[in-house]
Amino acid sequence: MATASCLLSEDQFLCSICLDAFTDPVTTSCGHNFCKACITEHWNISIPWKCPMCKKVFPSRPELLINTFISEMVAQFRQEVQQEVSSSEQQESKPGDVPCDVCTGTKLKALKSCLVCLVSYCQTHLEPHLTVPVLRGHQLIDPVENLEGRMCTKHSKPLELFCKTDQTSICSLCPVLDHKTHEFVPLREKYEEKKAQLEAEIQHMIQDRKLMIHVFKNSIDLSQEDADREIAECVQVFTTLIEFVERGLKELIDMIEETQRRTQERTEGFIKELEEELNELKKRSAEVEQLPRSEDHLLLLWSVQSFNIQPPPSKDWTEVSVRPPSHEGTVVRAVAQLEETLSQQMKKLREAELKRVQQYAVDVTLDPETTNPWLILSADGKQVSPSDEKQNLPDNPERFSINPCVLGKQSFSSGRIFFEVQVKGKTAWDCGVACKSINRKEDIPLSPEDGYWAIWLRKRIKYKALNDPPVRLFLKSKPNKVGVFVDYEEGLVSFYDIEAAVLIYSFTGCCFTEKLYPYFNPGLNDGGKNFAPLIISPVNHIQK
Repeated sequence: MATASCLLSEDQFLCSICLDAFTDPVTTSCGHNFCKACITEHWNISIPWKCPMCKKVFPSRPELLINTFISEMVAQFRQEVQQEVSSSEQQESKPGDVPCDVCTGTKLKALKSCLVCLVSYCQTHLEPHLTVPVLRGHQLIDPVENLEGRMCTKHSKPLELFCKTDQTSICSLCPVLDHKTHEFVPLREKYEEKKAQLEAEIQHMIQDRKLMIHVFKNSIDLSQEDADREIAECVQVFTTLIEFVERGLKELIDMIEETQRRTQERTEGFIKELEEELNELKKRSAEVEQLPRSEDHLLLLWSVQSFNIQPPPSKDWTEVSVRPPSHEGTVVRAVAQLEETLSQQMKKLREAELKRVQQYAVDVTLDPETTNPWLILSADGKQVSPSDEKQNLPDNPERFSINPCVLGKQSFSSGRIFFEVQVKGKTAWDCGVACKSINRKEDIPLSPEDGYWAIWLRKRIKYKALNDPPVRLFLKSKPNKVGVFVDYEEGLVSFYDIEAAVLIYSFTGCCFTEKLYPYFNPGLNDGGKNFAPLIISPVNHIQK
């Protein structure tokens, strides 16, 4: 036998008067079905007798016939609903689930939310909405959180529309009462629009991140290439130095050993010569011993002459000496030659380093809005000179009021930059970089704590790095052109003597948190002694 739910729809089990499942169903002569109690009460208060469904009027109170078929179907339907509710597994609410608002203690997972009660129900607490006549008319939806936020606060109805004029969600009564002239669309349509927009934004973000991943991976490759190139250059330089040192050491050892060999050969020659003289003397001594003994002196003299015994010729050995050779001059010359080679290699390394930072050269121009009134800028914004007369300039917030300073127009908050400044002919100057938030209206000391990373010259010969505390710089040569290199992420600011290819000073471990600007101070005119301008020079790359 087929189940009731397969034969009839759920609505066909409901009485059209009480809107609940039939209780003692009866059928009128016009063929409509009602609960016996419902139709009886209806006809008790409604005369003439009229069918609530088809509105047919009966001349007399019609006879009610018991509908056994409907009664059996309703009983089976009630049983199925009861079994469905009782057999369903009660699930505990998990993160991401909508919890039942009625459960106390452990919250179970909600199956439905009621837009009338503004409450979400688990299977157990949902049962009254499936069986109680009054509650069956409530609107149930899939469980959602924040039900109150989904209801119109004015009309207590679900938010179903979107007012494009006021850009807000509204209920079905709002267009009639409060938004008569406004343009509105179904909330579903707005939801789909927002969903599509969000999906497009997410896809755009996905593409951006894919691009950034590609950029970062590419930067890793480039960084590895730079590292490999640096390592290769270092290996080449140090290999050359090691080879030169080893070759110089070998030549020095060979030279010392050769000197020792010659000294040894000369000494051994003296020894051989002495041994020969010694043998000759011994031979003569033996001959003398063989002479006859006699007291006749004349006879003795005749014997010596007859034997021709004469002492062997001999050099004056007291004037001959052998001293260990001195190698001091040899070692000093070898070390001096090594020092010269090291100096040449160091120069190549400095030039290579300067060439690397020069590749980050940027075009810097001076900002007239920041120029102190005692300074004069060139028309192209590349030169700044001290003036004997104060210029008539508006006192805007960006302008330096006391110190004769000016900033570059260009700012940067990432990456690396490099620029060069000609300081030739000046007795005083500053250059470097400065934070955007520096105090431009007061005379304050220049230091990283105050937002400046700079070096300066005073009184023609006194150079300082304006660290905290300042560092006196002792330079071998007076720079005519200064290079400024900044690595924002590494927190590095370095200064170079361009012509000598020498690093002057580096600020390391800096913590940059805002935009940086190139900073210049040509100093005061000093009666014409310091009239030369600071000039932002084009970068001429070092040629290897």
